[in-house]
Amino acid sequence: MTTAQETCTIINGVNVDGLNATIEAVKATPEIAKFRFNVRNKWKDGGQNASTVNEFYGAGQEQARSQPFVLEADEPVILLGKDNAANPAEYLLHALASCLTSAMVYHAAARGVQIEAVESSIEGNLDARGLLNLDNKVRPGYQGIRVNFKVKADVPDEQLQEIAQLGPRFSPVFDSVTNGVPVSFSAERL
Repeated sequence: MTTAQETCTIINGVNVDGLNATIEAVKATPEIAKFRFNVRNKWKDGGQNASTVNEFYGAGQEQARSQPFVLEADEPVILLGKDNAANPAEYLLHALASCLTSAMVYHAAARGVQIEAVESSIEGNLDARGLLNLDNKVRPGYQGIRVNFKVKADVPDEQLQEIAQLGPRFSPVFDSVTNGVPVSFSAERL
């Protein structure tokens, strides 16, 4: 007996037939392309807090994951934390790295390009004077982020560069970081 998985075209671990079906469904009904992701965060102590990821809206309806994910955050000891988890600035780098990778791999798969391996290193510079409100000319966020990818694929060098550029071209996180996104803020009593 043949299963659906056995008859699908899989490239880079991506179900290309499913991807193409999704693209056609969005072309036919553009409103299903609208997604809303969210996290629920609770402070624990000091620099420690945790975000839970579960429900989201997509494909025209509320969705739930098969299990919630908990993302723990803390600060290193030198920043007065307990070093029990990555800090939020490191999570931003992780989000950027993983989104660039996924976008590149999915779009390469859609083009029929087999990727054997991808590794990246991302680093960013922060000046704590901005965070500590010691110099209003210093922003509290990253002053610069550098991304370096290593991609193994059996393609010419020029095509390898084209594949690598698929990540920045289509990554929602890269777009949000490099182009900015409006953020609204509110607070109320607990």
